[in-house]
Amino acid sequence: MTEASSYSPSMLRGLWALTNRELKKWYKAPLIFFLSIIQPIIWMGLLGKAMNLSALIPTNIPGLDVDAVMKTSLGTSDYFSFMAVGMIGMTALFTTMFSGMSVVWDRRLGFLNKVLSTPVSRGVIIFSKVLSATLRSMFQAGIIILIAFAFGLKFGAGFSLLNLLGVFGILFLLCVGLSSAFIAITIRSTRMETPMAVMNLISLPMMFASNAMFPSKLMPDWLQPVAHVNPLSYANDAVRQLLIFDAIDYTQLAMDFAYVGVFAVIVASIGIVLSWRFLRK
Repeated sequence: MTEASSYSPSMLRGLWALTNRELKKWYKAPLIFFLSIIQPIIWMGLLGKAMNLSALIPTNIPGLDVDAVMKTSLGTSDYFSFMAVGMIGMTALFTTMFSGMSVVWDRRLGFLNKVLSTPVSRGVIIFSKVLSATLRSMFQAGIIILIAFAFGLKFGAGFSLLNLLGVFGILFLLCVGLSSAFIAITIRSTRMETPMAVMNLISLPMMFASNAMFPSKLMPDWLQPVAHVNPLSYANDAVRQLLIFDAIDYTQLAMDFAYVGVFAVIVASIGIVLSWRFLRK
């Protein structure tokens, strides 16, 4: 038996053991899970329902079709549906950003030193945290879709259950990229304040500088380039096409998947390289 074949099962076992440990800290703390779901529900209930953009369009102008105006601007006649999809991306963002904090916490508790003493590679240690954050985000996103449907989410004419596979596919790529980015930024930190400061600095600007709440084509000229390079914008666009738009632009959908996929591969590779260089006892 070669060294590669004898090492692969050990690597997979190590990946599963570390990922399962991270997931246990999540599903054995129901209060934390509940709080992570409550935030997007509040956003959908307060902002999504209260911000009735169609009411701003005058209805007493002859020949003016309010639904047509909304579809031209948002791609759908219902702002709540547009905004609810943005909450799916927001859930992924706010869940994955805690990945960096997990690394710092394990270092302070001494668990990281124990793992580094095992044959498990440093890349597996990092990817286990990325994978656990990704699985948590996808599960929560599924719940958000169900809650949004109960609140009045309107699916597009071309929606089918198969479209959900594409939704979770783009979410997987987005979460891998975002989680790897947060870990790469905080991998050398030994203080809890560092990942918290990073989260406060990046999370809300990244959300509002995307099309989560508002279409990027209607943003100010100086903000549109930022939204156009934001991977959250491409993920939101893909989910909207699959869930709420009547017609799917497959060329744009392929571009969305390609952009988010390249983002995930590049950032995950950077995270693994940094783990080889900076992850120490």
